[in-house]
Amino acid sequence: MSGKKIVVIGAGAAGLMAAQGAAESGAQVTVLEKNEKAGRKIYITGKGRCNFTNACDTQDFFQNVVTNPRFLYSAVYGFDAQAVMAFFEENGCPVKVERGNRAFPVSDHASDITAALLRSLKKAGVRISYHSEVERILVQETENGRRVLGVRLTDGRSIPADAVIVCTGGLSYPTTGSTGDGMKFAQELGLALTPTAPALVPLTVRETWPMELQGLALKNIAVRVEEIPEEILQHPEDTEKAGEGAKPKKGKKSKKPVYEGFGEMLFTHFGVSGPLILSASSYCNFQECGAYRMQLDLKPALTQEQLMQRIVREIEAGPLRHFETLLRTLFPARLAEIMAVLSEEACGIRSDRIARSLNDQEIRRFSDFVKAVPLTLTGTRSYAEAVVTRGGVSVKEINPSTMESRKIPGLYFAGETLDVNALTGGFNLQIAWSTGMLAGRSAGSTEA
Repeated sequence: MSGKKIVVIGAGAAGLMAAQGAAESGAQVTVLEKNEKAGRKIYITGKGRCNFTNACDTQDFFQNVVTNPRFLYSAVYGFDAQAVMAFFEENGCPVKVERGNRAFPVSDHASDITAALLRSLKKAGVRISYHSEVERILVQETENGRRVLGVRLTDGRSIPADAVIVCTGGLSYPTTGSTGDGMKFAQELGLALTPTAPALVPLTVRETWPMELQGLALKNIAVRVEEIPEEILQHPEDTEKAGEGAKPKKGKKSKKPVYEGFGEMLFTHFGVSGPLILSASSYCNFQECGAYRMQLDLKPALTQEQLMQRIVREIEAGPLRHFETLLRTLFPARLAEIMAVLSEEACGIRSDRIARSLNDQEIRRFSDFVKAVPLTLTGTRSYAEAVVTRGGVSVKEINPSTMESRKIPGLYFAGETLDVNALTGGFNLQIAWSTGMLAGRSAGSTEA
């Protein structure tokens, strides 16, 4: 039992689990939370149901981590999804696994996840102080370098500590209190940061036709996202083709797509959203690439030849129909109207053409278009709509075996404050649990 005094900043997923890990090591733990209650972001995850982890094999877990998966090996293998599910079961929160290995509380209430954590922490004697906002981390300069002394709060109080664990989250959903405090602390102490941006976030597009489809969801489509070719970005007169706000950039030309996926997407008043688009957004770095080209495959279950055969069958079934009417057999009514307009622009096929007048070349050209409808991605929506944050405290600053700062002994980081992020499906919360537990155990250890 270490008896060390540990201060955890932030009572979110990573912070509460860090407190648990430190308490298990026998430390005296105080959690400082600037909000009036714990786990505010937990309450809104999974639309209030809280997809708190993913029960896939641990090896498969890392395939869903977008940024710095190797950094997470020690943390995740030390406290994996099975261990997380067992923890919640043991603390009075039965769990279930649904499609895609997504784990939820049986009750479908996110509040039960937070309640289980708070019950466990209460048993362990952890103190949680609400309405307690940290102003800065106190560090002492010594002959051997710097060492953590504690924290100073915005009300002027100072709390001494043998170790401080920063679990303040990223910048996404700022209304929950995630305002980048941990990154500010890190920067003030001279630690390197990776530029931040919204991730798992809806995307804006240059074209206007998606706005006319606002609210329409497509359940089974495929997308392919590529950087806008360098030769387009380098010619100012073609910037409009590349996307609104795109900047000419030098550098390598993308030889392969940055993202390919299959699933559901949604048209919005600003562009595109939905699970498929949120995943794609995590691979788009608009700070480095001014715009991206996305191709929508509206019929991914069919090859081009199969799609052509389907169109021929529809023509034979109604040879005197107008082309636009034929499109209604292939797409939802609203999409069919838009496709009629787009097809005239892209394929030269007028919407009032008689179906039987289409030749083989036109049918092939149209099927090509259906398999690769182009959209220009120009940026992301704000942090207020982002599930997670890309970037944060550079993992080069952190010992992956302990989550401790390499420069300042006694200073630890966990969760979304770090430059790690993953796809949807419970993976980001698993990162919070794993890094939080490792940081807590490491900070509370007598060897630390």
